[in-house]
Amino acid sequence: MDFDALLLSRLQFAFVVAFHILFPAFTIGLAAFLTTCEALWLKTGRDVFRRLYLHWVKIFALAFGMGVVSGVVMSYQFGTNWSVFSELTGSVMGPLLGYEVLTAFFLEATFLGVMLFGWKRVGRKLHFVATCAVAIGTTFSAFWILSANSWMQTPQGFAIDPDTGKFYATSWMEVIFTPSFPSRFVHMLLAAYTTTASVVLAAGAWQVLKGRASEPGRWQLRMAAGTLAVLMPLQIWAGHWSGEVAHEHQPAKIAAVEGWCTSAEVQGTVLVAWPDGSDCGHSGITVPGTSPYLFPSVEEGEMLLGLDAFEPDDLPPLWLPFWGFRIMVACGLGMLAMGLWGCLNWLRGRLDRPGWFHIAAVPAGAFGFLAVVSGWIVAEVGRQPYTVYGHLRTIDSVSPVPAAQVAVSLLVFMVIYAIVFTAGVVYMARIATRGFDDEPEGEPGKGPRAPGSPLGSVDDPAQTPDDIVAAE
Repeated sequence: MDFDALLLSRLQFAFVVAFHILFPAFTIGLAAFLTTCEALWLKTGRDVFRRLYLHWVKIFALAFGMGVVSGVVMSYQFGTNWSVFSELTGSVMGPLLGYEVLTAFFLEATFLGVMLFGWKRVGRKLHFVATCAVAIGTTFSAFWILSANSWMQTPQGFAIDPDTGKFYATSWMEVIFTPSFPSRFVHMLLAAYTTTASVVLAAGAWQVLKGRASEPGRWQLRMAAGTLAVLMPLQIWAGHWSGEVAHEHQPAKIAAVEGWCTSAEVQGTVLVAWPDGSDCGHSGITVPGTSPYLFPSVEEGEMLLGLDAFEPDDLPPLWLPFWGFRIMVACGLGMLAMGLWGCLNWLRGRLDRPGWFHIAAVPAGAFGFLAVVSGWIVAEVGRQPYTVYGHLRTIDSVSPVPAAQVAVSLLVFMVIYAIVFTAGVVYMARIATRGFDDEPEGEPGKGPRAPGSPLGSVDDPAQTPDDIVAAE
């Protein structure tokens, strides 16, 4: 294998994206969870939901910060390692990424301070509006990023200048809403919600195993298990929908994902496979005749294209999307099993007692992250050898930089990420699993409780900001 600038640039971008995607996936789901907790508190008045909010909002702040930092680094690589891609597609990709900043980042930045630091300084309704705004902002961010990436997967609504080779938009509605965007957007949002639910379930299970069970901990177990049981079937449907769209627009990707060596009217499902030196490159265990059920939109007599239907230079790598898809499916089925198992224990009154479910739930907290990363491997590696599918090859998108420079920056990224982000993840895990404070904090619109006095308001003229800061 030749570690040239192209391969090293791809490895560097893949490394940074694999780190970055973990945090947006978690914060999108966690923002929705926090919004739900605060809404339930305002609706029912039960203190347990307020305590849940105060516990998880600390983790949200850390995850959000690390997501922003890793995302900025990723954006820089468009100019350093992929300058040709940026030059040729900037007229299309630039506005899409700019809309993400204008609609999502500004919304999050405006209300995040109120959400994190305004708990005792603004009223309940305003604080809830701030939480909702941050949650909407994270969803907008996913919308524009998925729109830009989906245009690279199934490009439309553009033309190419014959003199310069640059892409420009002819219809922004077609650019934003490409054929693959709806299914991929739904698939990503559900992945974020179920990833967060898996983490919340793991944290609650750990607390039970360590004898730190509490009323908020019991409720987070119920909410997480219920979320997985309800959303995972929808996620499986969304994934199948996305696969059907990819089969229509990216048949080479599906041929690699399914491990179809030869074209045929009816294909089987390859469960596992391994290299054997043949033309296709693998042998495996196959369930025959499943394609009519997996791809019902294919008309009778229509050929399902295998790897032999494409030129070798137009084929994606086989093993990364093949096994990435199976890891994603296995993790998804694992999350579904944990959700159903948790709901069964809930009905039996055993969800709060230590047992095999709680032991299994702790490592299952990583299933969502593994599914997200492996799913992006399927999407991005399966698109190869193109950056803009069918129009711009990856080899023609890389910057003219020496391989040594890319190698040095890759090593620097690996060292820094290993130190900074590992420390951040460990710290978040410690907060999530340590249990809930016995003494709840104040509430929106209320100042700190002074010794021997009732809970005062920050608007109380007898209580100055200095008094508030000193009391805190």
